[in-house]
Amino acid sequence: MPAKKILIVGAGPGGLTAGMILAKRGFNVTILEKEAVVGGRNASIKKDGYTFDIGPTFLMMNYILKEVFLEAGKKAEDYMKVKRLEPMYRLLFTDKEVSISSGFDVMKAEISKNFPGNEEALAKFMKTEKHRYGRMFPCLQKDYSKPWHLLRPVFLKAIPALQLHKKFWQNLSGYFKQDDLKICFTFQAKYIGMSPWECPAAFTMIPYVEHEYGIYHVYGGLNQISAGMAKAFLEFPNAELKLNTKVKELIAEKKKVKGVRLEDGREIFADEVIINADFAYSMSELAKSQKLRKYSPEKLKKMRYSCSTFMIYLGVRKKYDIPHHNIVFAKDYRKNVQEIFEKGSPSEDMSAYVQNACITDPLLAPEGKSTIYILVPCPNKASGTDWQSIKEEYKNKVLDMLEKRTELKDLRANIESETVYTPDDWVNKHNVYLGATFNLAHNLSQMLYFRPRNKFEELDNCWLTGGGTHPGSGLPTIYESARITSNLISKKYGIPFTAPTTLNQKETF
Repeated sequence: MPAKKILIVGAGPGGLTAGMILAKRGFNVTILEKEAVVGGRNASIKKDGYTFDIGPTFLMMNYILKEVFLEAGKKAEDYMKVKRLEPMYRLLFTDKEVSISSGFDVMKAEISKNFPGNEEALAKFMKTEKHRYGRMFPCLQKDYSKPWHLLRPVFLKAIPALQLHKKFWQNLSGYFKQDDLKICFTFQAKYIGMSPWECPAAFTMIPYVEHEYGIYHVYGGLNQISAGMAKAFLEFPNAELKLNTKVKELIAEKKKVKGVRLEDGREIFADEVIINADFAYSMSELAKSQKLRKYSPEKLKKMRYSCSTFMIYLGVRKKYDIPHHNIVFAKDYRKNVQEIFEKGSPSEDMSAYVQNACITDPLLAPEGKSTIYILVPCPNKASGTDWQSIKEEYKNKVLDMLEKRTELKDLRANIESETVYTPDDWVNKHNVYLGATFNLAHNLSQMLYFRPRNKFEELDNCWLTGGGTHPGSGLPTIYESARITSNLISKKYGIPFTAPTTLNQKETF
């Protein structure tokens, strides 16, 4: 029997991961990408001799990346060079700075210095959250195509660890006393675009994973993960990558997807179609002609979405002696979070993440110069904010704050390259619904079986991968979404595979 043909819409991390795995298993795989380069939000901006990651800059759970390359019969270290960062990042409050380490004794000493009386709670945090992680992460590696999948023993054993009655912040209050210390272990809710006061307690495993397994930098930027995946994918003779190829819509007959229609009118047919584009965009645009019910345009509007981000990518003519990763917290962090998630207004007193990657990776900029990447969480476009009219003013407010509160005192005087993204740009350049850069929110009603499923429930022969499907947003979980989808397709056609069983190993690249 001839090999089945798989079409993948989008060469982002999920699409590339699925492409590698399915090509290795003998499927004929074609990836269609609308841009001239792979990666989607995991691609790069190259401008004036500077290189910036568009989106993700933290590589967590490095072992998952290694595992998905091994699924494809490859070794990740043959395609990229990775360095573990220590300390992981620096947190700046108005009255103190805290250096966050994945070394237990170092971190305990840092807590003792800045939050005396709380240092002994670190051991309790690590022990309890290790148990939670051990129960929960295997659940995230399973599919939830059917409601009875929630009755699997692996999930039933994990239910107590979910702590459904608690929120992230509330859970941290069981470990630490001072609010600023709680912030050190809860700001990670922003990684999935949520407020720590609303994010489920289950996500306390995110800071645990950081402290247990560390954070990594990929030389050349995290965009090199996508570049490496594309290279590995194209080494298979049954793999094809078509760039500058924009998909207009799905072709379906009686709710069975047969292929896609391109913007230029051409049609490409396949046995199975995987959608790696933004979920809500895909349902409202690519599947528009299919008259969806569960995910109709009206129902998509009622779903909960993550915040957006205001981005400033700067090429500067000097080097700054600050850590690789820095987070500057608003003077009133809770008010800042409420303004974003409850009031839907850009904060005057904002928090910002600043990446100074050239301190680790000088080749990202011309000699003697550096890249400064600035991310400010902000409301998505549901807020109605007119970003075009306030873009310049808001950029200057961000730069004012950073020049005042960090070592970047002369930042504006040294800028020679500048790119600014608002939520409008996420919509217009990357087809991100509402500019919600972390996709669908991760509230309990949009997780596991209740999140859009890897085997898309409204159309046959149609599959999902990426942050908008199970298990959720963030690079490691996107890789897992692709692995789950690949396994489901393989199972459909009787192709043998080994389900993931390992949780991790402490290792270096």
